[in-house]
Amino acid sequence: VQLQASGGGLVQPGGSLRLLCAASGFTFSMYAMGWFRQAPGKEREFVAAISRSGGITYYGDSVKGRFTISRDNAKNTVFLQMSSLEPEDTAVYSCATRPSYASDSYYPSAREYGYWGRGTQVTVSS
Repeated sequence: VQLQASGGGLVQPGGSLRLLCAASGFTFSMYAMGWFRQAPGKEREFVAAISRSGGITYYGDSVKGRFTISRDNAKNTVFLQMSSLEPEDTAVYSCATRPSYASDSYYPSAREYGYWGRGTQVTVSS
């Protein structure tokens, strides 16, 4: 299992970014995906999760209404569209995955994920 996040960078407050997580080494369409972030000196925080089909999504309270998670199972990629970015969104964003053969579910807890990719830095600053 390999996951590679990309798309991070420096953006001004109020701006937008789209993160990508490219997956390989497993049957992507049978795995649930999640995005998490960690800012310096803070605990890892749940951002968004998506079921294996993409039909079910779930968001952390701090990003609800501003971020959108989606996936393209044909391209083995999950996306995180981030809008109305705030300085508080500055963090390293990582994607994670876990098998979801039994049901089309989402998983908001980091403990439920067995595979993690290297993160991408997002900095929101003027």
